[in-house]
Amino acid sequence: MSEMSVQTQYGMVQGVREGTISSWKGIPYAQPPLGARRFRPPQPPEAWPDVRQTTQFGPMAMQPPSMPAELLRRLSMSEDCLTLNIWSPGADEKLRPVLVWIHGGGWLIGSGRLHDGTSLATLGDVVVVTLNYRWGPLGFLHLAELGGEAYAASGNCGILDQVAALQWVQDNIAAFGGDPHHVTVFGESAGAMSIGTLLALPAAQGLFQRAILQSGTVGPVRSSTEATTLARTFLKILDVRLEALSSLEHILAERLVEAASALPDWQGTTGAGDMIHFAPVIDGLILPQPPLQVIASGATKHIPMIIGTTRDECLFYPFADSTWREADDETLIQRVKQQVGVAWLGVAPFYLRDQPDGQPLLKRLLSLLTFDQFTYPAIQLAEAQVQQGAPVWAYRFDWYSPLFGGAAHTLDRIFVWNLAENPTIRQMTGDAPERLQLAKLMQRAWIAFARCGDPNTTDLPVWPKYDLEQRATMLFDRVSTVQNDPNARARQIWANAV
Repeated sequence: MSEMSVQTQYGMVQGVREGTISSWKGIPYAQPPLGARRFRPPQPPEAWPDVRQTTQFGPMAMQPPSMPAELLRRLSMSEDCLTLNIWSPGADEKLRPVLVWIHGGGWLIGSGRLHDGTSLATLGDVVVVTLNYRWGPLGFLHLAELGGEAYAASGNCGILDQVAALQWVQDNIAAFGGDPHHVTVFGESAGAMSIGTLLALPAAQGLFQRAILQSGTVGPVRSSTEATTLARTFLKILDVRLEALSSLEHILAERLVEAASALPDWQGTTGAGDMIHFAPVIDGLILPQPPLQVIASGATKHIPMIIGTTRDECLFYPFADSTWREADDETLIQRVKQQVGVAWLGVAPFYLRDQPDGQPLLKRLLSLLTFDQFTYPAIQLAEAQVQQGAPVWAYRFDWYSPLFGGAAHTLDRIFVWNLAENPTIRQMTGDAPERLQLAKLMQRAWIAFARCGDPNTTDLPVWPKYDLEQRATMLFDRVSTVQNDPNARARQIWANAV
């Protein structure tokens, strides 16, 4: 192990080199969003005169009290969380492709520190960046309608944090051996949804050239009216009056996170609900229009994309929330009906009546939710891009998890980051030797896409671009294959119902 120092525009940072990869951790890309900077857009970091030690990760963003106590004890958290991490084969003049990871967690949990870029950087001779950003009320509490100009951007601070990190990459990554004009953003779940928002954000234009969206697309986003209603409820829980909004700057961050956990289930204007309260806001300023509308207009046709989901996304839900396992049939039906909204009448018969006999009701309902929340939005995004002539590659991740009983949410992330050898993770993936081969196969495809805008490699069957006739989709599994229009019948039913 040796020290590795790099000059950024804000000062010198010192990381470490282990083997063939150098890393720098906890580099601030913005000032701490504390006090008067709470609920405001991120500001560039202040310069530092001395060499800054960047060998330890920065704190995570504030996590909800429901997070496991063991994890909270092990990983520090703070509002002072706007840092990023870099892994590079060399801080030299070789301009390598840059992969910037935006983590998921429902805009409620997670951290950039949970993903180590060594494997990708080593395999592909690329630079890997992970980052933290604000979420929950600290990242998406929309106060513009209640507090005026001072809070004009408060509903999208979390997305603006990501913009600030991407701008930092533009300004500094060449010193770490990366090409600022060769940036691919990739993310899973809320990370992919963040990318869907960034695609429509004027402030993010030109900051990345390619995008990979795993198990998330362009939603949910809130209208200003919906977000303001949520903000009023949140302020009521805190007992903060409108004329005293500035007092929010002094309330302990832990209290804000606790108040968010006390919010009632969110219900949208379409009659559909979801499990996410705080999300990006169509505020007319930072996010002027719904992302899918912007994408459908052709604004992102110059950005190649990989778009995909796991086959059984929502099998994850009963493991994250025991009430799914404990509820009776009628409660389950009402719960899913509420989340799906007006589309329920058109799609429910296909899942409740037309599926093979013997499949448990819960699994049928979770299949319905998978298509509602993940699969069909991914199809819609791919269609919007293709109709503008943009290159899109679609995938479905089919690896069977013995823990979840299918290919549940977050499994593709595990393989892309080559985490399958982790003993804790193995209970999710199983121990079949093919899992390690699949991880490398997916990593090589992601690296190829970052390098040249095309995920085809010699390890895969030919992966055609997605189009509206064939709808070619790569099915990642023990033996990966390409299938045209998988789930065609379900796609047609959803197209007629929404």
